[in-house]
Amino acid sequence: MQNTAETGPDAPIDLTPLLDDPYPAYAALREAGPVHRINGTDGNPAWLVTRYDDVRSALADPRFSLDKRNATPGGYRGFALPPALDANLLNMDPPDHTRVRRLVVKAFTPGRVEALREPVRRVADELLDAMARRGSADLIADYAGPLPITVICDLLGIPQHDRRDFLAWSDALITPDPARPELMKQAVGAMLEFYTGLIAAKRAEPADDLLSDLIAVRDADGDRLTEDELTSLAFLILFAGYENTVHLIGNAVLTLLDHPDQLRALRHNPAELPAAVEEFLRYDGPSPLAIRRFPTEDVEIGGVRIPAGESVLLSIASANRDAARFPDPDTLDRGRELSGHLALGHGIHRCLGAPLARLEAVTALEALLDRFPGLRLGVPRDELRHRRALRARGLISLPVAW
Repeated sequence: MQNTAETGPDAPIDLTPLLDDPYPAYAALREAGPVHRINGTDGNPAWLVTRYDDVRSALADPRFSLDKRNATPGGYRGFALPPALDANLLNMDPPDHTRVRRLVVKAFTPGRVEALREPVRRVADELLDAMARRGSADLIADYAGPLPITVICDLLGIPQHDRRDFLAWSDALITPDPARPELMKQAVGAMLEFYTGLIAAKRAEPADDLLSDLIAVRDADGDRLTEDELTSLAFLILFAGYENTVHLIGNAVLTLLDHPDQLRALRHNPAELPAAVEEFLRYDGPSPLAIRRFPTEDVEIGGVRIPAGESVLLSIASANRDAARFPDPDTLDRGRELSGHLALGHGIHRCLGAPLARLEAVTALEALLDRFPGLRLGVPRDELRHRRALRARGLISLPVAW
């Protein structure tokens, strides 16, 4: 008999191991079965998929919808964004997804991304200059965080005098205080008002930036973005491009500090950094879970039937440590064949900003290793703490010295 929501995995699994020490916990789950019941940290019940082949297949399966309207009524209670911020690629299926992505991808051409290499390095060097004057630093607060938010602000054309407020709103949205949910609502309202005003200003006086380009797409003849889609895309570029890159850089630096032989090798041969970043993404990537999916019909994964409309979480972190796909998966191996890692997605919903994230990570690591050959942890290793979240894998702080 097939497993179902009633006869399959019965009690939701304990989330504590996944939050505190995820990789051994995911290994145990893969061994126990392909699909597990959980109650997420947001209180929503879901099915958790852990094995590589199943995760990769589901990421490309059109029956797994991102559109929350396909959720079972009452079965999903996510934070409600206003329509002007919610009409983005993370909530769309074809044909809307196809139309919007086709228009927006023009802003992320290889030429545009490559043109950012020197500006990104300039930002990195300025941040490292400030760190060097102090002799020690929190790599998250002083480097991994400021670098991508500065790049995003430059990319979108956020005026300098607005950036302090912009950063405060961003932090309130990305790392909300559970004890003060009103701060997140206030940040959403403030950011919507800000984007509305900025779009109006750039529509009146276009500049050489991504937001002006998106406005031009919105206002062009033929396929168009709606005004809500335009505002939502600007919001998504911030939300997706900031947090993930912070954690990618922070996790990569900690991984290198945990593997000093590999740190030395990359310092002597920085040309290997692009390949190394791919292994860092597999080994300890910033996004443990793909965006929640909702099957549009009953589906079967590993013999478990999942009813239409129920929440499905695809574990990228677990899939990338699956020995069935990556031999000796818990070993950092910069020489392994990595074309199949899922850290930046798979299928039509793969990360649109992946080339920029890779460029930022490679440039940030190259500049850091070049500037501080004596880079080391500034506190005992066991004092470091990761954020306790299923959707993001990143350090709260990373004190370093040199």
